[in-house]
Amino acid sequence: MILSSCSLKQRLGVSAGDGGVVLEPYGTECQQPASYDLRTAEDYTLERGMMTLVATMEWVELPRDLAATLRCRSSYARRGLLLSGGFVDPGFRGHLTLCLVNMGAESVSVRAGDRIVQMIFSEVSDGDEIYNGRYQDSNGVVSAR
Repeated sequence: MILSSCSLKQRLGVSAGDGGVVLEPYGTECQQPASYDLRTAEDYTLERGMMTLVATMEWVELPRDLAATLRCRSSYARRGLLLSGGFVDPGFRGHLTLCLVNMGAESVSVRAGDRIVQMIFSEVSDGDEIYNGRYQDSNGVVSAR
């Protein structure tokens, strides 16, 4: 089941260890009915055919019973910007590194604070494991390890 904005808001301000969701800084303008828009941490210009890694402004922490799917916002996708990858396991904490590719006809500028990706939260039934991989506690852009 996908979390609604009401369900997500009830989990904010509670630690992930206690079933809460951490999105810092949280922006009310980013809250959508069934998703949350993540913002970029820095300015970027992607030339046609270019790929780059972009960090989210938000520090994210998920509890053991939630996972998240990331999707490029349609306003950027309509200009040819694609998000490669996009799944966040239960228990993840850190900044997310987004892999963006410009497949459009023109360069695309992204400014710090732009809402670029939708994060859709889904419940994980009987979740007994949490993420403990190499990207745990990521700070800023993290290249492939």
